[in-house]
Amino acid sequence: MDTSYPREDYLPMSSRKQEPSPTVITVKPPVVPRDYMIWSVFNTIYMNLCCLGFVALAYSVKARDQKVSGDLEAAHRYGSKARCYNVLATVWNVVLPLMLIALVITGVLHLSKLAQESMDFLAYRLFPNDDDKK
Repeated sequence: MDTSYPREDYLPMSSRKQEPSPTVITVKPPVVPRDYMIWSVFNTIYMNLCCLGFVALAYSVKARDQKVSGDLEAAHRYGSKARCYNVLATVWNVVLPLMLIALVITGVLHLSKLAQESMDFLAYRLFPNDDDKK
């Protein structure tokens, strides 16, 4: 057991010798922004309602041009806009046909119900005394 005083553990922080710590700087490679070109081409070719696919394609081309020229901030901005327009075009291209199919199915069901009811009504009106003849 060490009984020597003053012990180094109990010295105030200012009286301790501090070794300078090395400064560590972490450098991350720049993130290459995406341009969503293939998605934009697909949305341009497929249905292209309200020209959303074409607008997305235009922003994708701008993003790719800025990425090639080295302006990563502008490329990220244009890529983000291209992504938004691609999402809108994709949702529009998926939701609209589904809604049309749902409307056709409900319309057919409604018309078949109306036709059945009208046939029942006409059969009742045209032949009112069928029960009396039996």
